[in-house]
Amino acid sequence: MKSEFVTSATNKDQWPQTSLPEVVVVGRSNVGKSSFINALTQRKKLAYVGNTPGKTRLINFFTIDEKWMLVDVPGYGYAKMSKQMLLKMGTMMDEYFTQREQIAGVISLVDARHEPTHDDLDMIDTLKQLQIPIVVVATKIDKVPKTKRVKAIKVISQKLQLPMATVYPVSSVEKTGFELVYRAIQDWIR
Repeated sequence: MKSEFVTSATNKDQWPQTSLPEVVVVGRSNVGKSSFINALTQRKKLAYVGNTPGKTRLINFFTIDEKWMLVDVPGYGYAKMSKQMLLKMGTMMDEYFTQREQIAGVISLVDARHEPTHDDLDMIDTLKQLQIPIVVVATKIDKVPKTKRVKAIKVISQKLQLPMATVYPVSSVEKTGFELVYRAIQDWIR
């Protein structure tokens, strides 16, 4: 998979002028978005992995195989940010999701160890209202005991009111679960 950073944007004027389909990665801060992107693209440092949550503050665009774009957006639910900054990021996200026509689908990351948060529910509801296809990825599945993994996926599926078949458990550490996510992406960009 050939992946390249294209640009970072804070508003519509800075979005790349392209008609390539876009697959957006969303999730709360510290859910493992950067690690997921790096594991999916098989690149160690495509997306910056920080020690503290809330590092991504811009919309980051990456071309994949010159056929589609992977888009990394700021994590939500991180409290250590000024109200002004939170409002600015909210406006940036609303503008992107409501005005970017080539969004093919969204990969929503949730931590497999915990029930989805209110922020996760709000994001899924927004995507459903916008009629954007969604795949949920349960990250950090390697940290859930094997005997409890099916139950963890079932809880996520029920809380988000999405079929279990659209919740994919992945581990960026073990590099497992990415084939199904990649297949879903291929379906979206065809």
